[in-house]
Amino acid sequence: MAEAPRILLVDDEPSILKVVSKRLEVEGFEVITAVDGMEGLTKAQNENPDLVILDLMLPKMDGYNVCTMLK
Repeated sequence: MAEAPRILLVDDEPSILKVVSKRLEVEGFEVITAVDGMEGLTKAQNENPDLVILDLMLPKMDGYNVCTMLK
């Protein structure tokens, strides 16, 4: 059986993380979460997700900088 695609969800709003991650899990995805830009960048580099869903307005490092660093 193939592994579920992995999605990194980065958002500083706990309610958004909860709702979106639950919905993605129901659809069969493995969800990794992060609550700020630095944590998101670290998890993206260490976990190698298939997709990153990234809020732009984040603490510690905004989503634009995270995206630039990931390029």
